[in-house]
Amino acid sequence: MNIVPESPAALLEALEVLSAGGTVIHATETCYGIACDLTNEDAVKDLFDVKQRPGYQTVSALFASVEAAREYVEISPKAEELFQKYLPGPLTIVLSKKKNAPPIWLTSQGGGTDGLIGVRISSYPFAMKLAEAFDKPIATTSANLHGKPNPYSISDIESQWAGALLLPELLIDAGPLPIADPSTVIRISGNAVTVLRQGILRP
Repeated sequence: MNIVPESPAALLEALEVLSAGGTVIHATETCYGIACDLTNEDAVKDLFDVKQRPGYQTVSALFASVEAAREYVEISPKAEELFQKYLPGPLTIVLSKKKNAPPIWLTSQGGGTDGLIGVRISSYPFAMKLAEAFDKPIATTSANLHGKPNPYSISDIESQWAGALLLPELLIDAGPLPIADPSTVIRISGNAVTVLRQGILRP
C-alpha cells in the first residue's frame, strides 16, 4: 500500500489509480473512505475483496455535484429540496435509478437489484476535487475492514490491514481526523423521507 501525503500531486496519483481500476483511501468529512471507479465492475469486485465486505451489501456513489447525479437518479422535488439544503455534506440520499442511466456497479455481485442508488456529495475538499476531476461516479464507503470500526487516522488503517493478503493501492494521508458519526442515510419516495441510518446530520 503506497502512502502519500494529501496534496495536488496525490490527487493526480489517485486519479491514475482509479482510472487503472485500483482502490484509493482518502479522507472525508466523516472518516477515511475507500474509493474505486463505480463504472468498472472488476474494480468494484476488487474493492469488496480488499475491504472483505460481503458481496450482497452495497456501496454509495460519490458525485461531484447534484447536476452530475441527475444523469443517474430520479430527483423528486423533495430530493431537490434536501440536496440544496444539506449537500455537499454528510448526507447520503437513496434515490431511484433512472431507467436509461449508464451502468454502475453498487455491489460485487452486480449493479444492485433494487434499482436504488445512494447519492453522496462530500464537503471534504480533497474528496470534492477527486470527484470533479474523475468525472464519473466513484464508490464511497468507509475504509475499514468489514466489521471493524471506522478509521480516523493512518494508524487505524494500518492496524486493521496488518497481515491482510489484499491491500488498497493508494492511501492519501490527511493526518488524524476528528472523531465523527457517519453520514446520515435517508430514502426518499415521493415526499416521504425515511431515515435508514441516523448519522451526524439530522435533516
